[in-house]
Amino acid sequence: MPVTAKVDVYSYGIVLLELVTGRSPMGGLENTEGGDENESKRLTSWVRERKRTGVPMGTWIKEIVDPRLTGEFDNRKIEVLVATALQCVEEDRDARPTMSQVVEMLLHYGDEDEMILV
Repeated sequence: MPVTAKVDVYSYGIVLLELVTGRSPMGGLENTEGGDENESKRLTSWVRERKRTGVPMGTWIKEIVDPRLTGEFDNRKIEVLVATALQCVEEDRDARPTMSQVVEMLLHYGDEDEMILV
């Protein structure tokens, strides 16, 4: 696969999901080296499945967040990180945001005086 800005955005989305969940793109609990877009689908599918429509935010966030955080996180920030990550890993490359758009999503996620720094 050629390296393009959209591939970089995809990779960034995978890194965000790894940080939030503590899982590798293959769906395991430990990070592994390497991996391509097909292997990353396990992690993205797992997160999407838990974030399904109709499930309360607090419930799906507790299911996906790395248990090593022991509940010490802001639900709203996790929600924004996951939403941003899932947009970055869209199947359709053209549906993925640019890195500039990703930065805007993370800097201005709702409350103008709060920022998510990743």
